[in-house]
Parts: sequence; C-alpha cells; structure tokens
Amino acid sequence: MKNYKVVVNGTAYQISVEEIDASEVKSAPVATQATPADAPAVAGGEKVEAPMPGTILDVKVKEGQQVKAGEVLVILEAMKMENEILAPADGTVAGLAVSNGASVESGAVICSIQ
Repeated sequence: MKNYKVVVNGTAYQISVEEIDASEVKSAPVATQATPADAPAVAGGEKVEAPMPGTILDVKVKEGQQVKAGEVLVILEAMKMENEILAPADGTVAGLAVSNGASVESGAVICSIQ
C-alpha cells in the first residue's frame, strides 16, 4: 500500500493506493464511440450526421422504417440538453450507425435515408 497526498481544487486529500497484479484487474465495458472516421458504414442515400458531440439517449427509428421529413430519428443529449435529430427528407431508413447509449462526435454518421 502506498500513501499519496493529492490536491484537488486547492483542497488536499491523503489517499492510499494498493498495487495489484494483472490477474486481479477486471475490465469494465467501454461505451462505443462513433466518429466520422470509424462510424459503421450505412447503405447509400442521404447521411444524417450528429450536429454536435453527445450521447444517443433514444433511437426512435429502425432500419427499413418509412420516415417523413421532420420526423424525429434520435434524441441526442449534449451539454445536459436533449436535442431531436430530425429526418432531412421523406424516405426509408437505410442504415443505422448508432444505438442507445453510444457517444458520438460532431459530424458522426447517425443513419442514412434513401
């Protein structure tokens, strides 16, 4: 066990850290993050992109679903605000590149509409 002094925002804390070997390390699931460079490919059509970085709270459509212009596709939380991402045109959802809980960067492909 090692003892350390850590200062956070001007307040000093004394902490103890125990060293463990690699066999004791348990990894937690990591949230997936879709970015323009590594976003899953979606079938042709008009790509709908995230206007800002955030977290997908709810996917309102499924692949193959008919949508009308202005219909809500997903709810994107950014800076503690829920933003509705709307269909830019009438068509069919050709592919979804995100799921609930996914983190996205600005410009990341959310889905494609044909």
